[in-house]
Amino acid sequence: MIEFRKVMTNQIEFRFDPLTEEQTRINPERAKRLKQAEGDIRLEEIISKSRETCVFCPEQIEGKTPKFPEAICKEGRIRIGETTVFPNLNPFGENHAVGTLSEGHFLDLDEFKADLLRDNLLATKNYILSVYANDRQAIWPIWLWNYMPPSAGSIIHPHVQILVEKEPIPRQARLLDKSKRYFKLTKKIYWEDLVAEERKLDERYIFGDDSVSIIASFAPRGFNEIQFIFNESSLADLDEKEIDGFAGNLTKALCGYKEIGIGSFNLITYSGPLDKTLHYYSLHTKLFSRPYPKGVYTSDTGPMERGYDVWVIDTLPEELANRMKPFFD
Repeated sequence: MIEFRKVMTNQIEFRFDPLTEEQTRINPERAKRLKQAEGDIRLEEIISKSRETCVFCPEQIEGKTPKFPEAICKEGRIRIGETTVFPNLNPFGENHAVGTLSEGHFLDLDEFKADLLRDNLLATKNYILSVYANDRQAIWPIWLWNYMPPSAGSIIHPHVQILVEKEPIPRQARLLDKSKRYFKLTKKIYWEDLVAEERKLDERYIFGDDSVSIIASFAPRGFNEIQFIFNESSLADLDEKEIDGFAGNLTKALCGYKEIGIGSFNLITYSGPLDKTLHYYSLHTKLFSRPYPKGVYTSDTGPMERGYDVWVIDTLPEELANRMKPFFD
């Protein structure tokens, strides 16, 4: 049974993730606190200067980015629409690739069209399956998007990171283990129960159709955190219809982010393996905001998050859900 456990102490909500029991502390009053280190916005200057040396722009990508071996892609790079996928020169994981999202050097959050995201996801799936065909031990796909410098994105030009690893990352392994335990204990699928309960409560439920459900996380680990929960267990199992739906819904979420003043974000995926379907697990993604790009800003993560794995949040998920729902109507 899903339990949304929270304890109120000194105007702070201590919330516990229904699956992992990880703790989040929420105090909306913190959003109003004085932040002395808030520099002037220099976004146009950042974009203009970065364009001059951008290796992801069309005029430089051919000569400045590496190619895959023929076993992965005969043409050297995977291209679909405006997406180009190629090896990462500075990898932090196995089979690490980069996929540009557009030919344009900068797109604001409300400028990402569904076809751009769809083409990127299709190219990502192409790459993942090609790696797996050449190495049957590479079964754990990752698709993540760091948008603008506060998200840890080192290049302004919109792009994603794609990895295919032999072992699940530690948090993925934890989610799989907890999901399996829930199934053994209840004979039910946690992710289906979570969606059903959130739909019934209608406090954090944003949108749902026959392939994905979108909710504001009850105990978020990031600011303005939204979850996309799929019927499939693996990223590579999404068919073209499901990818189209995901791309369209993601553009709506980004428009919602733009409306509430967000200028940087991370999107991360938690995928099951490529070699089998896990009946107790659902692929899901998390989208969460990062500080607005500025010369100097107050970071949204500090010692509690980095050192203790306790997430201090200043936005209520229920309020976020209410603000996002109109973009899905």
